[in-house]
Amino acid sequence: MKRVRKMTLLLLGVKELVKHHITIALLGIVFTLPTAYSQRDEGPDAKACAGANTPHDDFFIKDNDRVVFLGDSITQQRLYTTYIEAYALTRFPEYKLIFRNTGWNRDTAWLCKRWWTDETKLFAATGETLDKIVAESVNKGLERDVLPLKPTVVTVNFGMNDHGYEAFRPARFRVYKRSQGEIVRTLKKNGARVALLTPQPIEDLKQGLNKDPRNQSLRKFSDGLKEIAAAEGAEFVDQFDPYMEIIGKRGEGQTATIGEGDTVHPGPCGHTLMAWAILKELQAPSLVSSVIIDTSVKRDNALTEKMVTKNCTVSNVSYKDGVLAFDRLDHALPMPIDSRALNALSLASITCDLNRYLFCVKGLADGEYDLVIDGKSVVTITSKEGRACANLAEVATPASAQADKLLILVFKKNDIYLSRWRNVQLKGGNAAAMAELDKQIADFEKEINELREPLSHHFEIKPLE
Repeated sequence: MKRVRKMTLLLLGVKELVKHHITIALLGIVFTLPTAYSQRDEGPDAKACAGANTPHDDFFIKDNDRVVFLGDSITQQRLYTTYIEAYALTRFPEYKLIFRNTGWNRDTAWLCKRWWTDETKLFAATGETLDKIVAESVNKGLERDVLPLKPTVVTVNFGMNDHGYEAFRPARFRVYKRSQGEIVRTLKKNGARVALLTPQPIEDLKQGLNKDPRNQSLRKFSDGLKEIAAAEGAEFVDQFDPYMEIIGKRGEGQTATIGEGDTVHPGPCGHTLMAWAILKELQAPSLVSSVIIDTSVKRDNALTEKMVTKNCTVSNVSYKDGVLAFDRLDHALPMPIDSRALNALSLASITCDLNRYLFCVKGLADGEYDLVIDGKSVVTITSKEGRACANLAEVATPASAQADKLLILVFKKNDIYLSRWRNVQLKGGNAAAMAELDKQIADFEKEINELREPLSHHFEIKPLE
């Protein structure tokens, strides 16, 4: 992790901000505005987010992609994968995207849960014999669970079971590397772009995070994965080191996990940290949208002429009797954060790196102002030295409420897909049951796609009396 920022506002959580009507001064919130903005407009901590505004076109996931998540029980949890899916759906509402999760508990890179392989022979094999065993195991597993989905993007998250939860074993490492290489080659041959994800570390501080032989082994597995990605032309995603850095800041002897799950399987907080690390590595853009309006201008139409916007459309701008009003149609929604994972926001620079929904007014008299959206007071902002700025992703807004509804629907859709695949398809595939579940999935996806569309909202900034 390159940056871990402390944000006192976030420690309260998004909903608590609104509950307590916390004042957003200029600024305890860290953000970077588009290049057309001056650094002065970005707030005192702007340098903390330098370089965070990745261009949209650099994101690994593209329009018309069919994304498949392949992995073990951590993938099967449908947490980090759902967060990544929700991010892509809200940040790129114009994209046509399909996501499917094929995680399987206790699975390995040689897809041991999808095709039976004699692991005694597997770990003893070398050279061509090893290649043959691995090729059969990997390809049979992919042919059954992944390739029928016709993916254009596959993320591959193995390593936790592969290392055997013990000190480093060269034989398991050798099989892991061969298997990951075979996965990449097979998927690429079938038209998919591949991202290889390192496992996250085991969060057991009793014997020392870095001294734990299991983590020492996982680090070697992660380093080996980087070599495979480079050799096979896959994207390499390191979530091991960012996660280790966050855990390591706690010190030794802790019993509760920072990921709020067991030592291997994180809860929503840990999965949010995973999604953050993965999305950053996949060049996910940080900016939702941004607006700067300068109220100091006096000429007619100057408010609009001097206005600077990014990824949104602003209209009907007026400034009368000290009240600034306008309509804002964003071209994206803020990334929804699972309400169970708000603690993650204080552990990593998630908002800075992934969720900058920005608003800045120049030319206001110093003092406190009420930010009202669609007639409802949202938050108090403070103007200092003639400017008031906020990252609206940090407070409850109509846009965030819309994104939160979408996240709930994505969870429901993914639960149904798991049931369809594991409980029906792989157990004989009752035609009527399959058809009913397919209809439910399609209905959810239709509702999700409708909910992705941003709506116009009316903004007012009023001096507090």
